[in-house]
Amino acid sequence: MPVEIERKFLVKGDDWKTDNGMRIVQGYLNHDRERTVRVRIAGAKAFLTIKGISTGATRAEFEYEIPIHEAEQLLWLCEGPLIEKTRHAVACAGMTWEVDEFHGANEGLVVAEIELETAEQTFTRPDWLGPEVTADARYFNSSLAVRPYTSWSE
Repeated sequence: MPVEIERKFLVKGDDWKTDNGMRIVQGYLNHDRERTVRVRIAGAKAFLTIKGISTGATRAEFEYEIPIHEAEQLLWLCEGPLIEKTRHAVACAGMTWEVDEFHGANEGLVVAEIELETAEQTFTRPDWLGPEVTADARYFNSSLAVRPYTSWSE
């Protein structure tokens, strides 16, 4: 079974910023604690992704490329507002971080993710990395589609 091992952190400052960001629009056909079904358009490609329940930083993930015109139609079927963001690939100490700069209803939120080979894998923390939010469900993209960052009162 394909597995995703990913850790997520808030970002501080803008020393991470690159000029090569890719625009992403995604929505959720299903928001369930046990599974999510996501449609994503990333640049000129589109994907359908099914993710299982998270156990720490690990979860099952199945991703399939689909025709972009079908993804555009599926986005109309999604629950809640769409997630809009620019993703930046940032190299650091031999690893690639994906830094998501959110727009729309999640404006102001910037999150960095790193995919690992094992849950125990170590990595160098860049200076711009803030607190870890891997286990905080509020920062799951599927949660942000239901309760956007700009609606938080904290």
